[in-house]
Amino acid sequence: MAPFADRNLPSLAEEKADVDVIEKANDKTRFAGSDSDEERLSVFDFGGDSQLPPPPTLTPQQESALYRKVDIRLMPILAVMYLFSFLDRGNIGNAKLQGLVTELHLTGNKYNIALTMYFISYCLFECPSNLLLKRLRPSRWLPFITILWGTIMTLMGLVKTYPELVVVRVCLGIAEAGLFPGVVYFLSLWYPRAMLQYRIGLFFGAASLAGAFSGLLAFGISFMSGTAGLLGWSWIFILEGIATVIVGTVALFVMVDFPNTAKFLTPEERSYIVWRKKFDNSSVGEEEHFEVRHIVAAFTDWQIWLHVLVYMSIVGPLYGISLFLPSIIHTFGFSTAVSQLLTVPPYLFATIVLYTFAFWSDRIKLRSPFILAGLVMLLIGFAINISDAPSGVKYFGTFFCVAGSYAAFPGVVSWLGNNLAGQYKRGVGMALQIGIGNFSGAIASNVFRTQDAPRYILGHGIMLMFVGIGFIFIPCLLLAYRRINRARDEAAAQPDAVQLSAKELRELGDRAPDFRYMY
Repeated sequence: MAPFADRNLPSLAEEKADVDVIEKANDKTRFAGSDSDEERLSVFDFGGDSQLPPPPTLTPQQESALYRKVDIRLMPILAVMYLFSFLDRGNIGNAKLQGLVTELHLTGNKYNIALTMYFISYCLFECPSNLLLKRLRPSRWLPFITILWGTIMTLMGLVKTYPELVVVRVCLGIAEAGLFPGVVYFLSLWYPRAMLQYRIGLFFGAASLAGAFSGLLAFGISFMSGTAGLLGWSWIFILEGIATVIVGTVALFVMVDFPNTAKFLTPEERSYIVWRKKFDNSSVGEEEHFEVRHIVAAFTDWQIWLHVLVYMSIVGPLYGISLFLPSIIHTFGFSTAVSQLLTVPPYLFATIVLYTFAFWSDRIKLRSPFILAGLVMLLIGFAINISDAPSGVKYFGTFFCVAGSYAAFPGVVSWLGNNLAGQYKRGVGMALQIGIGNFSGAIASNVFRTQDAPRYILGHGIMLMFVGIGFIFIPCLLLAYRRINRARDEAAAQPDAVQLSAKELRELGDRAPDFRYMY
């Protein structure tokens, strides 16, 4: 394959950072001391498929049209799959108001324990699932687990005892564990860093829409209570589970795998997308083959553990509000049916804010300001709800709680994904962030206790604690990234700067001197 040293891409010329990428890729001095044919070939080995042609020259309009083509093929099915994923894990909050607690005799903290068991299995299986994704192919693995958890959700509607509910919730957590980290990792293989959050936003926006649909569906399904001798809560699980199985079956025929094998693209389009991603903020591309050291690198990377804490600061409130919003609104004095319907407006508002944040975050190439904005909204919302304000004011506060957590979430995930280089290190690192961070969901499942109604001082207080964690560690990450980027800029400007081979740079990944962190 011929190198593209003399090519330039007008679509990237407007972005200084991307121009630097091209200039570095064309800099022959980068290969000083490492001119082996094998190493040069690895630089231009597009996703392991050296049969692809050289990447074409595209105008900005052509590049936008190409990524719209990818969006149309990838995003609808991924969004629908995640909509049902979030619908199925959160609909237990709606089922609670439709007779679940009464029929299964969920006294004391049994309901909260059932919620917690889901998160434990969910967190433990996220990292292994991400490692399986590339080997088992996304187009098979993701639809398979969708069909699996849809079947489990259907069976949940038939449970008769508390132990059966706990077992099924554990199985649901195992089955759903692979979807979210898998899709985020999958998208990071298709889109450059500056395009990632908007796509994650499009995908994750389905979660906030799921909250809206959940209330509407629960309201409609409640009229089936008594059909075939089953109460409304059973039909919520059964019907939504069957719908999930249908979505997973459709996904088997719609999902695609990786850019270098995407049949809906021409060979030139595949080549451009693979090149655009592979040389995103790197002069020599990133490693694409598995080695054990990638797992070690992820577990020993300081930034991943700080991002776990930032993730917890958002996802704790997110699960706290999504699992208990119907119950919280019910304490405002509304009937069960009206409480289900009143969960819809906060989620619709959250969806609008989420898409706005995601669009502007990619546009200005910054992540942390929008996460901080979400934390401010959470601070306002939970401060209102922990107070003794009138019910109308508290309902207004729920808009901030829902919007702040959902709108900030895509930024939290894409921020770490943007700052990890090497496909397997990024896959493991993002799975660690999501897997360990989701234990905050287990905490959130246990702090909104029935005896604390209507103010839920403990629950809202713990949510404010999570918000405080975010306000502490986001500035820490921000300062660290700026300091490292500045040090690398200064080192690169030195005339006696050490020249590393392409292989060495790829092995260093985000630790390489030519890598710049986003913040």
